[in-house]
Amino acid sequence: MADSPRIAVIRGDGIGADVTDATLAIAEAALAGIGAPAPAYDDIDAGAAFFAETGSDIEPDGETRAGAADAIFLGAIGLPSIRHADGTEISPHLRLRDRFQLYAGVRPVRAYPNAPQRLADPRAATLDMVIVRESTEGLFYTAAVHDRSPVEGDPDNPEAVSDIMRISAETTRKLHEFAFRLAAKRKRRGRPGKLTCVDKANVFRSQAFFRSIFDRVAVGHPDIETGYSYVDAMALDMVRQPWDFDVMVMENMFGDILSDLAGGLVGGMGMAACGEIGDEHGLFQPAHGSAPDIAGQDRANPLAAILSGAMMLDYLAETCDLPAYAAAAARIEDAVADGFAESEIRPMEFGGDMGTRAVTKAVMTRIREAG
Repeated sequence: MADSPRIAVIRGDGIGADVTDATLAIAEAALAGIGAPAPAYDDIDAGAAFFAETGSDIEPDGETRAGAADAIFLGAIGLPSIRHADGTEISPHLRLRDRFQLYAGVRPVRAYPNAPQRLADPRAATLDMVIVRESTEGLFYTAAVHDRSPVEGDPDNPEAVSDIMRISAETTRKLHEFAFRLAAKRKRRGRPGKLTCVDKANVFRSQAFFRSIFDRVAVGHPDIETGYSYVDAMALDMVRQPWDFDVMVMENMFGDILSDLAGGLVGGMGMAACGEIGDEHGLFQPAHGSAPDIAGQDRANPLAAILSGAMMLDYLAETCDLPAYAAAAARIEDAVADGFAESEIRPMEFGGDMGTRAVTKAVMTRIREAG
């Protein structure tokens, strides 16, 4: 049992520092309220701004230190004005995913009272589902640390460029097992527990392979209802009838796109929490970008980061044998839900009057009142 887990903290770029500071303050308040030990922090410099200063996208020993921590929290990475010579953005977090095999990207999608609801149907007010995105392979495979995309012709003026969609049996099996366990956990908590495999198996051999492994894994989970959807049909259904789904598992790029669409259904990317989980490591971050145009201006919505922090506490509760951390995570989630229900949380992102500090204070007040 770890008395005080260690968290590697990468604030990164833009609003990353703003939302990270808010998250750590909320996590500490929730832990203090139940008498749980506060975590220790190891701050690691990384990101586009660090790259511009040093020529490296992370501290020399940053990856090693991140791997030695019990969890990694990342605020935001990337600046549109700072790129590699090939036009791609600075993305050390993609390499961290690959190095630590963080294959399960967990993206909760939850509607909150008085938060924007983009769909008129009243059922949209009860949205509560999870996208599980494979995060190390798929169409992002060559974007991490693998060979760059094959180029035909002159590299400086190519005739064509190809990217590889990699689907391996080992990683895909672990992804599906993770998704089935998550569906079972949600079923125990009163959710439907249905798991939908989202793919493009009618066109791509790699996607048919992805589905075949899903079917093999499903045999070991007969108590979980399963379904299938092609990714284009799922994009339609996530607008037409998203309440029909509970947990969805899919390839990397499909998950990248559909999780943003899902975030739009419940307000915006300022509510998009994310956990990247592997067999031995977990990285937690808001799914939004670095928004450098509002960095340091007290305008960012910190809730995606705060809710990602709650996911991190729940993860640490299990991996470090700290059940009090799960209770602290629940306090944070309840504080956000209750704050919206009572109109005490009104982020500027949604046309409200509350910036980063005010939203953080509202959540903090709720947590302290619960104690």
